[in-house]
Amino acid sequence: MTKKIIIASHNQGKLQEIRTLLDPLPLNVVGAGDLLLPEPEEPFTTFIENALHKARYVSRLTASPALADDSGLCVDHLMGAPGIMSARFAGLDKSDEKNNQKLLDLLHNVSHRSAHFICCIVLVRHESDPDPIISIGKWYGQIARNQSGSNGFGYDPLFYIPELKKTAAQLTQAEKNQFSHRAKALQGIIQALQKDSYFND
Repeated sequence: MTKKIIIASHNQGKLQEIRTLLDPLPLNVVGAGDLLLPEPEEPFTTFIENALHKARYVSRLTASPALADDSGLCVDHLMGAPGIMSARFAGLDKSDEKNNQKLLDLLHNVSHRSAHFICCIVLVRHESDPDPIISIGKWYGQIARNQSGSNGFGYDPLFYIPELKKTAAQLTQAEKNQFSHRAKALQGIIQALQKDSYFND
């Protein structure tokens, strides 16, 4: 029997990445936006707390297993900012262009530009699941001085990976799914799902 999992996100770019990586599993993956669910608040100061909160929230509304991703960009020079505020770094309208421009402005004439993306994914089988599946992935790179590439979303045009000599936005989706923080975190979820008795009845 195919299990349904609700993805607690309205971000279509993120949903597409998650769907692609979960595609090999016998799961019916549904986005929260497809169900017209309201977006939950993110009231906590860490990625893991926000991801767990969002997963429980969506599971409560749908009575289904729910997977939530809380991710962001952490820049060393900015003491980890934008961090959990990555999506709203330049204001509540969630503008990728404004966020990227604010980041460039803050790093103007800064030579130390190391940064990493982090993704924390939490999967709950039900709202009060005492043993949620948790996986964290990180992707290390630098903040470029100019935006490059047209693929991806968010800070991808500014996130430069030295070993690939490209920004994340210059990678194909297949390439990104090999290296990204979300891909790494989802691999941990996939490995757990393959062993979890709830999803393998």
